Amino acid sequence: MKMTEVISVAKDPVCNMNVDEKKAAGTSVYKGTTYYFCARICKEKFDKDPEKILKKEKQ
Repeated sequence: MKMTEVISVAKDPVCNMNVDEKKAAGTSVYKGTTYYFCARICKEKFDKDPEKILKKEKQ
């Protein structure tokens, strides 16, 4: 019997790319939620102003 691995995918809040949580380039915890990023530059943008990024995501 073949085992299958479950992949948890999150959406990068900066660029909206799907990110494998285990292979994410970086993570940030903001207000108790962990965010996953496809690249270090996206994490840096998020860390500078998370409120601005999250507000844009909701629109």
